[in-house]
Amino acid sequence: MSEIIGASALLIGAFFMFVASLGLVRLPDVYTRMHAATKATTFGMGGILIATSLAFQDAEITTQSLLALVFLFLTAPTSAHLIARAAYKNGPDLSSRTTIDEYGPYLQEMKAGEADGPSHHAGTENSGTIPDNR
Repeated sequence: MSEIIGASALLIGAFFMFVASLGLVRLPDVYTRMHAATKATTFGMGGILIATSLAFQDAEITTQSLLALVFLFLTAPTSAHLIARAAYKNGPDLSSRTTIDEYGPYLQEMKAGEADGPSHHAGTENSGTIPDNR
């Protein structure tokens, strides 16, 4: 029974990896390509790691597979988010087929706020000196 489940997980993982590779080739700009690469690849590797742990049925291999899976699910979305933000601020523009840009107005507001000077938040001092509390 575990062989059938392992083979199914491997096929599902391979399918998601195939979808990720198609997304890298077919999608129009860096942001949508990054979305395809991170989402589909994360699920694809998840299926492959689950299939690996089911196929070998060894405690050490299962532990390593699960740790790799947890690490992958924690790091891939975070790194893709940071790379996309950096690319949006400094890199290529959105595709002409992109219809919604929710980050653009927010970024313009942030740049306008920086141009006005440092922000004064409640309870913070922006004088650059350390208060003397004697």
